[in-house]
Amino acid sequence: MGCAGSTQTKRDWKPLENRSCTDIPWLILFTLFCIGMLLIAGFSVATGAAFRLLSGYDSYGNTCGQTNEKIPGIELSGQNHTGKRYVFFLDPCNIDLTQRRIKSLALCVSSCPQTTLQTYYDIRNFAITNNSLLCTYDLNPSQYTSSRESTTKCPKLPVPASKSLPVFHRCMPVNISCYAKFAEAAVNFFTDSSVLHTVAAGVMASKGVIIGLCVMSLVLSMILMVVIRYISTILVWILGAVVAIGSLVATGVLWWVYVDHQKTAESSQPGIEQNLARENATALLIYAIVATVFTVVLLLLMFFMRKRVALTIALFHEAGKVFIHIPLLVLQPFWTFLSLMFFWICWLSVLLFLGTAGKPVKNQEGLVEYQMDGPLQYMVWYHAVGLIWVSEFLLACQQMTVAGAVVTYYFTRDKSKLPLTPIVSSILRLMRYHVGTVAKGAFIITLVKIPRLILTYIHNQLKGKENACARCMIKACVCCLWCLEKCLSYLNQNAYTATAINSTNFCTSARDAFIILVENALRVAAINTVGDFILFLGKVLVVSCTAFAGVLLLNYQREYTVWVVPLIIVCLFAFLVAHCFLSVFESVVDVLFLCFAIDTKYNDGSRGSEYYMDKSLLEFVENSRKEMEKGTRGEGSEMRPMRGGTQA
Repeated sequence: MGCAGSTQTKRDWKPLENRSCTDIPWLILFTLFCIGMLLIAGFSVATGAAFRLLSGYDSYGNTCGQTNEKIPGIELSGQNHTGKRYVFFLDPCNIDLTQRRIKSLALCVSSCPQTTLQTYYDIRNFAITNNSLLCTYDLNPSQYTSSRESTTKCPKLPVPASKSLPVFHRCMPVNISCYAKFAEAAVNFFTDSSVLHTVAAGVMASKGVIIGLCVMSLVLSMILMVVIRYISTILVWILGAVVAIGSLVATGVLWWVYVDHQKTAESSQPGIEQNLARENATALLIYAIVATVFTVVLLLLMFFMRKRVALTIALFHEAGKVFIHIPLLVLQPFWTFLSLMFFWICWLSVLLFLGTAGKPVKNQEGLVEYQMDGPLQYMVWYHAVGLIWVSEFLLACQQMTVAGAVVTYYFTRDKSKLPLTPIVSSILRLMRYHVGTVAKGAFIITLVKIPRLILTYIHNQLKGKENACARCMIKACVCCLWCLEKCLSYLNQNAYTATAINSTNFCTSARDAFIILVENALRVAAINTVGDFILFLGKVLVVSCTAFAGVLLLNYQREYTVWVVPLIIVCLFAFLVAHCFLSVFESVVDVLFLCFAIDTKYNDGSRGSEYYMDKSLLEFVENSRKEMEKGTRGEGSEMRPMRGGTQA
């Protein structure tokens, strides 16, 4: 992929200078791949699969609403269904739970029955009145009440009233009670229809409160992104106190239990009871020693990393300022979500088109189905790879956009000279110069994600099998690939930041970012642990406030008989919203850290080599220098500028 041939050369970073296109071959490759996906979509439409999916087809391969050609070997094919635009199922409640499809004979009809038809006389009268034949094409309406074949060639009595689905022209029963079994198979929780109806009624009755609470969680998440910089210090102290006290208490309890068991062993009578007490005491001694060593190491790490924790707090303060100067960053998750939803809908539509683009064949029941074979199967695999690659590409575009906007903010010394909309400038810069870099980074994630998904599928298929060793090995491989994917995602994000700064190719940017991260390993550890904990507490805060407001609103409104499920829905939505917004906040912190590390490495504050950082960060650096001059070199070196690749 071009990484192997890259060599490290000494080069000064020149932020936002000398823009040029990066990873052009990957831009061309990604463009050709997208053209291939468009050709597949065009093929499915050109072969009539799109019209067949939307209009529907009967069990003999005839597409409803048009004149059809005869299919060799298929009886009753080649029908003229110009006036028959709806698909009618003779037994719509006959559902195959394994394949999740309606296992029934399907016909093209002129209209769907609007009322329940109780007898074959009603079916005959409906056919004569509406010119809509609900029995097979080879059975005349006059034979509906007299022929013995009516039980197999006519719909199952009683025929439920139905309406046509919008767009897809299928006659579906108005009363969906016959789908209770299918719903039970899909969601095992709802075993009692009365419970399902009660819960649904509770959700519908409280839909206004649900919407209001969801909006509240959205507003809280937006406010928290700015406010969190003021409470980050308190959260860090809470984290430190909880970890320190928890470790000391757990270690003390283990030693106390060990002493208690040791006394019991000494006072016990010789025999099996005394031996068992001694074994327990020995095990507790080992646990207590391990806990003591762990606690000592943890407290030492907390002591030596306290300055780096202070850097995390400073970066959180700076991230709050970024959102004040670039408020459109708050809306970035919306655009990404809308883009992903649009792509997923298009992808699913093309997949459904491909599902009806195969050759008509008879299944075991003698009904016609369209099966994919030959090139169509390869198209489906190509389409599946496109789902992952393009999805990762859209997520990577968000990361590059955020990185570009934050880089512009950081490396602009005079904040009054920032572009009018840095986020829009970042998007335009991405589209003009760095689409190839984003495509390459997304492809690397795709290469790891595809085998992980395949192994996960194999592991799920092996559940209940006797070969436990194989399942364990597959599970271990899945975990390793998952960890590798997370590490690559983090490195990719920093590579996008390096590209936004220096306009270098992906491999060069990834190498430079990796060197910076290795030189600042302790800082990275502090930011990722403490920062993730602070953001997790922020998510908990949003969910807790939303849940508290929901309890007050739902509990004291007596018309809401079932409010637990609406409250769960609101809490899940609140967590997802908080996660989306705070993930952007986390990305901003990571970009700020890399910019800060580069700034302190290549600048020292002297004339001609001034810092780019904000005034608050600059004051933090100067305070650390003063501590160094007073003799606290080990602690104050946290903010010391770096030169020549040595860690500060």
